[in-house]
Amino acid sequence: MLQAIGLTSTPRRELPPLVNDLTFEARPGCVTALLGEPGAGKTTALRLMLELEPGRGVTYFRGRPLHRIPHPGREVGVLLGDVPGHPSRTVRNQLRMLSAAVGVPASRADLLMEVVGISGLRDQRLGSLSAGMERRVALAAALLADPCTLLLDEPAAGLPARERAWLYALLRGHASLGGAVLFTTDDAKEAARHADRVVSIAAGRLVADQDAADFARTRLRPRVAVRTPHAARLADVLGREARSAQRVVEIVEESGSRLSVYGSNCAEIGEAAFRHGVLVHQLADETGDAGAPVPPVPQARTRGGATARAEARVEASAQAQARPAAGSAGPAGGLPAGAESPAHGEPRPDLRTALATGAAYTGSPGTGAAPAPAGLPEPSEASSDSLSEPGDERSRHAGPGRLASGVRRVGGPLWPLRYETRRVFGTATPLLTAAVVVIVSALISLVLARAGHTPQHRLLAAWPELFPLPPAALGAGLLGSLAFGEEYRYPALAADRGTVPRRMGLLAAKLGVCAALALVLGALAVAADLAALRLVFGAGPLRAPVEWMSPAASWAGLLIGCAWAGVLASGVFRAASAGVAAVLAVPVMVVPLVRKTLEGPSAYPVTGIASRLRGLSWSPWPPEADRIVLGALRVMIQPVGTALVLSLMVLLCAYAFTGLRGRVRW
Repeated sequence: MLQAIGLTSTPRRELPPLVNDLTFEARPGCVTALLGEPGAGKTTALRLMLELEPGRGVTYFRGRPLHRIPHPGREVGVLLGDVPGHPSRTVRNQLRMLSAAVGVPASRADLLMEVVGISGLRDQRLGSLSAGMERRVALAAALLADPCTLLLDEPAAGLPARERAWLYALLRGHASLGGAVLFTTDDAKEAARHADRVVSIAAGRLVADQDAADFARTRLRPRVAVRTPHAARLADVLGREARSAQRVVEIVEESGSRLSVYGSNCAEIGEAAFRHGVLVHQLADETGDAGAPVPPVPQARTRGGATARAEARVEASAQAQARPAAGSAGPAGGLPAGAESPAHGEPRPDLRTALATGAAYTGSPGTGAAPAPAGLPEPSEASSDSLSEPGDERSRHAGPGRLASGVRRVGGPLWPLRYETRRVFGTATPLLTAAVVVIVSALISLVLARAGHTPQHRLLAAWPELFPLPPAALGAGLLGSLAFGEEYRYPALAADRGTVPRRMGLLAAKLGVCAALALVLGALAVAADLAALRLVFGAGPLRAPVEWMSPAASWAGLLIGCAWAGVLASGVFRAASAGVAAVLAVPVMVVPLVRKTLEGPSAYPVTGIASRLRGLSWSPWPPEADRIVLGALRVMIQPVGTALVLSLMVLLCAYAFTGLRGRVRW
C-alpha cells in the first residue's frame, strides 16, 4: 500500500507551495487516479513521494519510506516524462542495461519486450521511436524489477485511443495481481473510466478522495439530491412525468429516503412533488464535489472494479482447480500446480491465463498477442508481474498488499559492473573516441619524428612539449567524463534529471571500466604510433629502450588518472564538460603549483626508502620488488603524477561530501 501523509512542497519564500498538506493512499489491487487541472501539483506530488523534491511529509511504500528501502527500483516503478535513455541507444540495449541496474536477468528485458509489444523494435534507436512506442519502452523499464507500486505521470498523454486502451489494460492487469497503481491525469472522464479510486486535487490541496462510482455520479454528471420519506412514490411520479414529456431522466434510489435524479433540476422536481402532494425534506443541486459522497450502489460498479476482478479471479481459480493436475511441477518446471505440462500435449498458459490465475508465463514469444500495425505484436492485457522464467523462485508471496512475483533477483548488491559495461558499449562513443585518438596520435608522432629532437617516450605517446596532455590521455578523460555526464543528461537510473545513485558499487564499477578503457586506448595509441613510425621512417627514430617498466607505469598512471579525474569531476559537478575541464586543469593549473613546491634540494632525502619499506612488511619480499617500488615512487614524485594524485584526492572528497549532503539514495 502507498500512503502519502502531509506532502508539502517548499519553494521560495515568496511563492505559495505547489502541494500543501496532501494526504491520500493508493491501495493494493486498485488503480488510483490523481486528478487535477494542469498546474494543480500532480507532478510535484509524485516527485515528493519519490524524494526528488524538497519538502515536508512522508510517503510509505508498504510501511517503509523510500530512503529506507534497500533497492527502491524493485519496490517502485516510475514513469516521469520521456524515456530516460540516450537517443542513439537501441531499445534492447537500454532495457538490458536497466536489467543489470535493478538486478534481474537480461532475459527479463526480452520477455517484457514481448509483453508490451515492442519485440519488433528491439534494434530501433530510442531517438526514432514514436510517442506510443516510447510509452511502451518506458512501461517496460518501469516493470523490469517487478515492482509492487507503479507511479506514472500522465502515462497516456498524446496517445491515440487504441494506445490508451492498451496502456490502461496493462495497468489494470498489474493491479489485478495485487499491485498498487497511481497515475496522474487532467481528464475526469479518463479517471472515472480507468480508475477504481479518484483523488482530486486543486491548487495542491486535496479536494476529494472517492470511489470511481461516487466520482462519476458527483463529478461527471450533475444531479439533484432529494431526501423524502416517500422516496418510492416520488420516484414513480418523476418517472411517469418524464415518460409523458418524453424526457430522459434517470432516478437512482440511494437509500430508503434518498434519491439521486439525473437529467432534471430542482424546480421541476419540486413542482412535481407539490402537484402530487409528496413531502420533500431536502432538494439540492449537486455538481462537482458539493455535498457528502453517497455510498455506492452495488449495481453501479463496473466490470473493471475490484468486485468484478475478485469474481474473475475466483472463477479463474475454480477453472484452474477443475483441470487435471497431471502436469504439476515446482519452480524448476516453471508451471504452477494444477497446470498441464507441455509434454502432455496441453498448451502453455498464455498471458491472459497467467494474469487471472497468477500462473507463470512460459509461452513462446508472441503467445496470446494479436498482430498490430507495422508488424508489431499487440500486447496482452497482462502485467509483466505475471511473467516468470523457468527455474525462477517466487520472491514474494501472494496476500493482502503482496504481489506474487516470479522474477529471479540477485541478493545483496546489484550488477553495477554489468550495467556500466552495457552503458559504455551501448553507443558508438568509445569506438569513435578510439578511432579519433589513434588517428590524431599517429599524425602527431609522425610530425614529431620528422622534426626530430623529441625523446622516444614522448614520441611514442605523441605528446609535444606545448600540449598539456597527449591525445590518448584526453580521450581517456573524455570517456571518464561521460561516465557520469551521460547519467545526468540521460538519467536512466533515476526518475529525474540530476539524481544519480551515490552507491560505492556504482562508483567502483565506473572507475574500473574507465581505467580498463584508458589502458586499452593508450595501448592502441602507442601501437598505432609505433606502426606509423616504422612504416614511414623505418627503424630510424626508434631504438630498444633500456628501461621500459618505469615509462610504461608512468603512461598507465597518466591515462588512469585522467580517466578517474573525469569520472569524479563529472559526478561532482553533474556535467561531462566539467569532467573534461578538470582533466585539463591538472597540467595547466595544478602541475605548475606542484613544480614550485618540489623545486630545490630537500633537507631530508628519501634515499633507502625501499629497504625501510621492506623492513615494515610482515613477510620479506624478493629483492626484485625494490625496483618496482622505486619505479612507482619515481612516477609519484613527478609533477604530473603528484598533481594527478592531489586532484583525485580532492575530487574524491568532494564527491563524498556532495553525496552525504544531498542524501541521494535513489
